[in-house]
Amino acid sequence: MFGRRAQASATAAADGTPAAPVTIKVSKAGKDIDGSVLLAPVSLTVRSGRCVVLRGANGSGKTTLLKIIAGALEPSTGSATLDDGPLDERDAATRARVAALVGSPTAYRDLTLIDHLVLIDSTWGGAIDTADERADDMLAALEIDHLSERFPHELSSGQQQLFHLAMVLFRPSQVLLLDEPEQRLDTHKREVLTQILLSRKAAGTALVVACHDPVMTSALGDKVLDITGA
Repeated sequence: MFGRRAQASATAAADGTPAAPVTIKVSKAGKDIDGSVLLAPVSLTVRSGRCVVLRGANGSGKTTLLKIIAGALEPSTGSATLDDGPLDERDAATRARVAALVGSPTAYRDLTLIDHLVLIDSTWGGAIDTADERADDMLAALEIDHLSERFPHELSSGQQQLFHLAMVLFRPSQVLLLDEPEQRLDTHKREVLTQILLSRKAAGTALVVACHDPVMTSALGDKVLDITGA
């Protein structure tokens, strides 16, 4: 649990509150394990209110790069920093500022969708008397509020993807990292998600998004970085 202090340090929340300035810098970061190259050295910079879209074939290293930026994986070469400080998901400072959807987040079989969001809200110090209303607003923004009382295992694959996005978008953050957020979404839902992410950009959130959709890439990306692999 982090409480209100962590919430105050990550001020770009679901309500669009302006984010404090932030800079992510990746300098010639690469990753190999036992001689197998997962990511060839790559560099990028993303600041508040900007979006870098990662583009490349499956296996080129996009997910590995996102894990490095999330502080979940140490680069074998080079560096990745947040405001010139280290990125480490075990450190409260990183977790308070960086929210990532890289793989499926943990979900509990016996909690409904709205239960999950209220739990997340409580973790980050949200006001308990308005938690249900704000959680429902988040689900409504993704057009799944009619599913609020369902359990995660009762959802279709596309609904699960929207629920996973809700879990990440609902918590406060200054940096959003999303690995192919468009997967399993139809054209309309991709448009809905694009508008939400554009609003986050306008509020000052920095985004790094791995994406195969050219329409989303064009709408979101201030810069497109092609990851070519080893």
